[in-house]
Amino acid sequence: MFKTLVVRGDRTGILLAVIPGNSQLDLKALAQVSGDRKVETVPLKEVQSLTGYIRGGMTALACKKDYPVFVDELIEVFDVIAISAGVRGTQILLAPADYLRAVKGTVGMISQDKS
Repeated sequence: MFKTLVVRGDRTGILLAVIPGNSQLDLKALAQVSGDRKVETVPLKEVQSLTGYIRGGMTALACKKDYPVFVDELIEVFDVIAISAGVRGTQILLAPADYLRAVKGTVGMISQDKS
């Protein structure tokens, strides 16, 4: 399961970060990969107006706008991944390459273990 987080970069503006569900976003690593000096997660109250999705249903597929998508490199070790289908509690299973192609994702090391 991969989760999608909404982030704001100081240079790029809104972008989406897709990381394994059991990991946390590494903000410094994402800033480096995205070309920003600094990034921060967007407050929850702004997520729906920016993307059209609620917490738990966030997906990079069919957002309100075509935001840049950055995906953790761990996606490449799986044959199939699960992502939100845009509704809380509903997932889509698909091949990582198909997902990356659909969202025009940039792959990089952007997550770290929660421990």
